[in-house]
Amino acid sequence: MRRASLEKDWTKGSVAGNLWSLSWPMLISQSLSMMGPTIDMIWVGKLGTAAVAGVGISGMVIQVVNSLTMGLFAGLRAMIARYIGAGDKAGANHILQQAFVIGAVFSIITAIVGLFLAERILVTFGVEPDVVAEGAVYMRIQLVGMVTMSVLRITESSMQASGDTVTPMRITVFYRILHIVLVPFFIFGWWIFPSLGVTGAALTNVITQGLGGVLGLWLLFSGRSRLKPTLRNFRLDGSIIWRMAKIGIPASITGIQRFFPSLVLVWFVSPFGTFAVAAYSLMQRIDNFIRVPAASLGSSSGILAAQNLGAGQPERAERGGWIATGVFTAIMVIVAVVIWFWAENLIGIFNNEAGLVEIAAAFLRIQIIGYLVFGLVVTLSMCIDGVGDTLPSMIVTLVTMWLVQIPLAYYLPKYTDLGVQGIQWAIVAALLIRAVFFPTYFRLGRWKRKKI
Repeated sequence: MRRASLEKDWTKGSVAGNLWSLSWPMLISQSLSMMGPTIDMIWVGKLGTAAVAGVGISGMVIQVVNSLTMGLFAGLRAMIARYIGAGDKAGANHILQQAFVIGAVFSIITAIVGLFLAERILVTFGVEPDVVAEGAVYMRIQLVGMVTMSVLRITESSMQASGDTVTPMRITVFYRILHIVLVPFFIFGWWIFPSLGVTGAALTNVITQGLGGVLGLWLLFSGRSRLKPTLRNFRLDGSIIWRMAKIGIPASITGIQRFFPSLVLVWFVSPFGTFAVAAYSLMQRIDNFIRVPAASLGSSSGILAAQNLGAGQPERAERGGWIATGVFTAIMVIVAVVIWFWAENLIGIFNNEAGLVEIAAAFLRIQIIGYLVFGLVVTLSMCIDGVGDTLPSMIVTLVTMWLVQIPLAYYLPKYTDLGVQGIQWAIVAALLIRAVFFPTYFRLGRWKRKKI
């Protein structure tokens, strides 16, 4: 049964059935991946508000870097999926080899940033010294250890693009459960472990991601995946690296712009106090977790679209994107009801200080409007990116972030009675504009003619 699934041709059969078969393992994988920082925040919340704010802001920096990582490997995913759709596994193997070169260079750069710039990055947000002290430790360890995330992303992305989403899911289950079990031991010094506080949370992430990456490499190169790659006849191929970069650079900029403005907004939130910063940080964690179904459906529809384009079937490629969008929108209606009635309970999982709960719950209820259009924004944009057409997403994200979201986030709290809630309304306004653009562009179908 398992071997049959590895050999399945995803360009044939029911589009909805194929979408479900690819997306449910990715939903589990991405939920567990997102759960890591959330679990960190739950335990770190017991160390105090400064620790919550410091790890929260540092976590947003890490999210920016992770988005950059995913963007860099957008070319890997799109190209492997197209080669597999065209039946060229040798070409897919060559693409994978070059991705390791990109990953090595990227890891060196992030390590340098982590070693020398962690405190300076936090200081620029105008937060209190105790928040800087807590956050810098977390950020430095995570950035220096980004090599583990790079290996994990390469193995995961290549397997998923080939049509094998179950193996990456199993890897994620392994390392994330290990992380969930170990993190309180490292933070509080349970049993034989030292009490490391915030340092323990960061170290647990790096160690467990590293183990997941090693397991992924073993499964790939031992022939237990759909790709069955090898390093034989490896040669540095500048043309392939450039082709991946042309896809990956716009995707990286898009990914950064989805999270970097969140960091910029910390400047606008900071004057409202540490409770507001901590509430904003928690809001971002919950927001990212709710995005997971959109990301899994968008990634799955992108894989199907790329493989179907490689097989010369553009109609099937489009159908998958619309189905994914409809399914996610239905899910978000249910989520919106839960948030409206139980926002305070959700925030209370992390921290029950009254000032923090009040602000964070208000943020979350405002964001309901954004959640209802996430299918049109997140799912469709990821489907378009998945076939290698990454430039439109980059442009519309840049425009809406810097010409809509940031100006409104400055204006609304300062010149209206909305106060700190105006910042969340600015985020929603930018989402609504993107919700008009992406379905329009998807319907026009230019992405179906994209050559990579």
